[in-house]
Amino acid sequence: MTTQRVTIDLPEAVFRQLVRIAEATQQPVEKLVAQSVLSNLPPSVENAAPELQRELIRMQVLSTEELLEIARSHNEPAQQARHTELLTKNEMQSLSLQEQQELSTLRESADRLMLLKAYAWSILRWRGQRIPPLEEIPLPR
Repeated sequence: MTTQRVTIDLPEAVFRQLVRIAEATQQPVEKLVAQSVLSNLPPSVENAAPELQRELIRMQVLSTEELLEIARSHNEPAQQARHTELLTKNEMQSLSLQEQQELSTLRESADRLMLLKAYAWSILRWRGQRIPPLEEIPLPR
């Protein structure tokens, strides 16, 4: 991996804390700083499908309220019901070609929404927001 050198000014107290941690963990201060920077970057979009990367990057500048709206969003109840119906029918291997295509479209839509929600939560966490436990996240009605 290629590296680049960056010079930064840190408050004395922060530098002392880094030195103490580096000594306690027996690693160079430079490595600890690099790890700290890496772990505090916004979530990466590199592994997302190319057609979604631009949208995910755009999400990084949304307000907290906008991100919470995405994170708490759900598919329409009728769409969820139809997806469940087609999944059940698919288990019995009785889908028509048209239903198979519809199921594929619904699955892609659900996967996309899940990715957007997860990314919204990860940005919120990166910004220092509290992420509620799963049982506190409202379910669709």
